[in-house]
Amino acid sequence: MSDTSTQTITASFKTREAADLAVEHLVQKLGIERTDVFVQSIGYENASGVKPSGGDAPTATEEGRTDAQLSSEIEVSVDIDVDNADRVDAELRTLGAADVVRS
Repeated sequence: MSDTSTQTITASFKTREAADLAVEHLVQKLGIERTDVFVQSIGYENASGVKPSGGDAPTATEEGRTDAQLSSEIEVSVDIDVDNADRVDAELRTLGAADVVRS
């Protein structure tokens, strides 16, 4: 018999910065335990996302950066009580998540 009291919500973000912000909101704003939140690259390679932001974005005096690995989106998944799943889903979408999936 499977446990139907918890649900996993998975969302992808185009930048590591956006994924980090999502984790911060889940933990600090919604009170989710950090041990219930997981972050990983969607692809096989390490990545900081698929578009520059934050520390991997060029400054006004730079033409471009080649040190950032921009190869795949960042996945954030959350194991959550089903009673809080709608709040988590809505928060992730508000923060710009793509492909939000519940399982």
